[in-house]
Amino acid sequence: MTSFFARFAQDESGATAIEYGLIAALIGVAIVGGATAVGGKLSAMLTGISNKLVAPQ
Repeated sequence: MTSFFARFAQDESGATAIEYGLIAALIGVAIVGGATAVGGKLSAMLTGISNKLVAPQ
């Protein structure tokens, strides 16, 4: 029974999976943040173009 706990304590595959999960989560947060920032600016730009097409000066 002791060897089971010793092997379990030395097994790092679960820790590696958790690290990869954290990295993936951080990348996802960065993508969402970037898309939100770009989306807001793109929306404002397209609204401005639309306003100029509807009411030319």
